[in-house]
Amino acid sequence: MEETEDKTKDAVWRKKLTKEQYQVMRNKDTERPFTGKYWDNHEKGEYICAGCGAPIFDSKTKFESGCGWPSFYVPKYEKNIETKTDRSFGMLRTEVLCKKCGGHLGHVFKDGPKPTGLRYCINSISLDFKKL
Repeated sequence: MEETEDKTKDAVWRKKLTKEQYQVMRNKDTERPFTGKYWDNHEKGEYICAGCGAPIFDSKTKFESGCGWPSFYVPKYEKNIETKTDRSFGMLRTEVLCKKCGGHLGHVFKDGPKPTGLRYCINSISLDFKKL
């Protein structure tokens, strides 16, 4: 029964997301730096999960990190994200996921600006943007 449910959920995700979004959000892939649509976005608005529409980040907390991905120093709503230890690729990192749909968003690092000292390094493809 559980395997059938997983296949059904997977089919829904494949239908909803583009092939590239599916690779990043469901298979935890990463888009290449400086290629995403939001890494250099300076408009005012809200970044939402591309998988489910949950509000994730506010443009007020976006900063230029130079890493090639959109970077934020704090989520808009902490309740809409969850973090997990990621030991892939022989590294120890902290993965950031959408709490509502489980979509992979990116990683958070402890090299960001004040006031938090955090850098949420997020794949553009995992986000949509609502202009204010």
